[in-house]
Amino acid sequence: MDTPAPNPSIPTTGLILTGGGARAAYQVGVLAAIAQLRRDAGVTAANPFPVIAGTSAGAINAGTLACQADDFDGAVDGLMHIWQNIHVDQVYAADAFGVIRTGARWMTMMSLGWAVARWHRSKPRSLLDNEPLGRLLQRWVRLERLDDMLAQGHLRALAVSGSSYSSGQHVTFYQTHAALQPWMRSQRIATPAKLSIEHLLASSAIPFIFPAQLLDLEGQAEWFGDGSMRQSAPISPAIHLGAERVLVIGAGRMHEPPGRRSTLVEGHPSMAQIAGHALSNIFLDALAVDVERLQRINNTLSLLPAAAREATPLRPVEVLVIAPSRRIDELAAEHQHSLPPPIRAMLRSVGVAGEGKAATGSALTSYLLFEPSFTGELIMLGMSDTLAKRAEVQRFFGWPAQAPKVDPRSMRKRSAGFAEAQSAAVAEAAEAA
Repeated sequence: MDTPAPNPSIPTTGLILTGGGARAAYQVGVLAAIAQLRRDAGVTAANPFPVIAGTSAGAINAGTLACQADDFDGAVDGLMHIWQNIHVDQVYAADAFGVIRTGARWMTMMSLGWAVARWHRSKPRSLLDNEPLGRLLQRWVRLERLDDMLAQGHLRALAVSGSSYSSGQHVTFYQTHAALQPWMRSQRIATPAKLSIEHLLASSAIPFIFPAQLLDLEGQAEWFGDGSMRQSAPISPAIHLGAERVLVIGAGRMHEPPGRRSTLVEGHPSMAQIAGHALSNIFLDALAVDVERLQRINNTLSLLPAAAREATPLRPVEVLVIAPSRRIDELAAEHQHSLPPPIRAMLRSVGVAGEGKAATGSALTSYLLFEPSFTGELIMLGMSDTLAKRAEVQRFFGWPAQAPKVDPRSMRKRSAGFAEAQSAAVAEAAEAA
């Protein structure tokens, strides 16, 4: 296969996919709209994102795109198919036995730990068991293709971030074809690695909810959890890996509307409300701060004379942010009934209740609601939000302005076609093995 020749006039574009459990379905809608706008502009030759950096559930989407960097449209179709048809039991054990084995035992340890701590088998690792997710990733994320994608020039770098419970360090694992010097900053480091499904599971291990994953870090085994924890600079990996402009896809609203949001205070907040607030801090706040920091640096550099800009190691990095226009927790509140009864019962015990405007604890639910009714609506929201920024997207990529031709029905047809092709590929690989 011929290696695509880089166009020096086009800046290297980085893609930042952040975390958020089921919220990551929103990213797929954004990518689907971008793929359609790209086709409308007649640009189909090369991967639009040579540098991809993913964190938490965004790492899973990032890995999928990177492993099919030679077919961006096909990769997006595959993500559409997965997220439009996903169910809770494909991500974590949601049957009554599975919930009792992990969630109920975890809460028992919290309340009666003094009585049962001596029994080692009574120490569950997390609230939920994500073993089904591991099986799903083994089937769908073809990491065995990553080396070829890098060697053939379809991709420049893939980065996946995790947080070490063992050392307290935030670590970015990256894979490239050409050697690249690792970097180190306060409380965060980067290291080259042969990326694996275990890296994706570690990066997406939401604290307390999913179990930590054992990874090798410079020859030593350490326990890793969700990469959004202690991630003070989410955009940094893509820039270190050579991105000259970045598209950032968020998993929640970057800024609340002006004015105080009125809420009805009814006693002390539940554990679910506190947990949802903490997760929002982990997954959303650092990204908003980093985007503001980058914009301030760009503004400062624009004020410097040319000689002064040449003397500083800083350089302007164009950034385009696409983030949900709706509060995702409010959207999740409309779909809490879609969760399996054992999960609903477990969540009720920590304060998740109601539905719609009467719901409480829906921020926590939004990270766990891997059901088509919710993920499908997130995909549509991502598509509409991207089309609302159509002119900005076209200007960012340098594409000619075109009228939108996005048809959700045609996108579903495309993803269904991918599913048939993928199933055939899986069967062929199994037969060859």
